[in-house]
Amino acid sequence: MASGENIEVLDLALTELRDVNARLQGDGASANGFFRIINPRGAHALACGLDNEIEVEVEGHTGYYCAGMNQKAKVVINGNAGQGVAENMMSGEVRVTGDVSQSAGATAHGGLLVIEGNAAARCGISLKGGDIVVKGNVGHMSMFMAQAGTLVVLGDAGDALGDSLYEAQIYVRGSADNLGADCIEKEMRAEHHEKLRVLLEKAGCSDVDVSEFKRYGSARALYNFKPDNVDAY
Repeated sequence: MASGENIEVLDLALTELRDVNARLQGDGASANGFFRIINPRGAHALACGLDNEIEVEVEGHTGYYCAGMNQKAKVVINGNAGQGVAENMMSGEVRVTGDVSQSAGATAHGGLLVIEGNAAARCGISLKGGDIVVKGNVGHMSMFMAQAGTLVVLGDAGDALGDSLYEAQIYVRGSADNLGADCIEKEMRAEHHEKLRVLLEKAGCSDVDVSEFKRYGSARALYNFKPDNVDAY
């Protein structure tokens, strides 16, 4: 963030959430560029729909869908975040210094989501192209039906990781003992090490050894309907 005199402070104890979001989304937001939000008190849908190259720092915990539909902005949440943080993100960066609830980064098309704590169930569900780095653990059904993009987990993965996965990639440093349907461990080649190294550097984890990770992806067995199974429908 910029120096203190260049930061516009928005206080949710004094200003309505709708007005705070309108200021961040407004035409004049990019002229200022730097915002600090105080007293968020678990507000839902905070800093949503941003489409300017601005930086927003939230001092405290947030509720559902914080920084949803983000485009271009850099948002830092100094606390925990509720369900669907950075949902449907298009570009930019969202960073959470604490833990997040379920469906973090759901349907994201682009951008980078960094979670410095743990993520609950369905992290990266239906991911469509964004990148997610979780420094802790992820819960069950993470990357369910993920179509594109990357999830990096420095801790452990819960049950049914990558269930019904398409072409998204998953890297896990800890354990991933119960993979979802059609998700399998795959070879880690030189290009995967390099891609992982770049993502870890962006997330502030350049000291992590990429050789400690395993890669998971789709076995592609669910891509086509098999007539042998017709009696099951």
